[in-house]
Amino acid sequence: MKLLIIEDESRVADFVARGLQAEGHTPVVARDGRSGLAAALTVEPAVVILDVMLPDLSGLDVCQQLRAAGSRTPVLMLSALDSTEDKVVGLRMGADDYLTKPFAFDELVARIEALARRGLVASPRPARITIGRLVFDRETLAVTLDDERLDLTAKELALLELLLSAPGKVFTRASILNNVWGASEDPLTNVLDVYVHRLRCKLQPAGGDKAVIATVRGVGFRLNPDAWEVAADR
Repeated sequence: MKLLIIEDESRVADFVARGLQAEGHTPVVARDGRSGLAAALTVEPAVVILDVMLPDLSGLDVCQQLRAAGSRTPVLMLSALDSTEDKVVGLRMGADDYLTKPFAFDELVARIEALARRGLVASPRPARITIGRLVFDRETLAVTLDDERLDLTAKELALLELLLSAPGKVFTRASILNNVWGASEDPLTNVLDVYVHRLRCKLQPAGGDKAVIATVRGVGFRLNPDAWEVAADR
């Protein structure tokens, strides 16, 4: 499962990321509060592992803003502060669990897995996404437009699912690469542009005059849900 680690201390972040990868998970690392908050809202991790002491935006602020944005992603807060008061503050800011440093890696993994199970029960994803004449069935990975099945590759499916998770929202290039490619691609390469172009061609409805995937210059891309609706009225 995809896990987001928000930790500015390189030694700790690298240790946790390597360990989680060895356990079969896909870790994504953010080194400060602001980039961590942005990643938490776009990457859609199963669990966020959040350090309290972060530059520019504290872990407490990140957690509070994450909840204010409506996110229900489980948050495991890490801190060297081990007083009861500190733990209570973290939990009241929206954290689901609190682990003090130093910690045993096995305990960290156990807590992450427990939070992930709770998250699946609390907020199950819909099995089917329907926008206008487009239907994405998550269980069968079938995508249909006007009741005709589209032939999409695994990466195209992952990219489409991400964009469909928040129609109209702008996803940065970095967040898409992290979510779809696991940060294995350099943001400066054109691999993302190639896949967006392919997906546009496959999703564009006949007679539609609006791009299904809009480019936000210098930022990233967003899905335009009106593209299918407009064509349907013709």
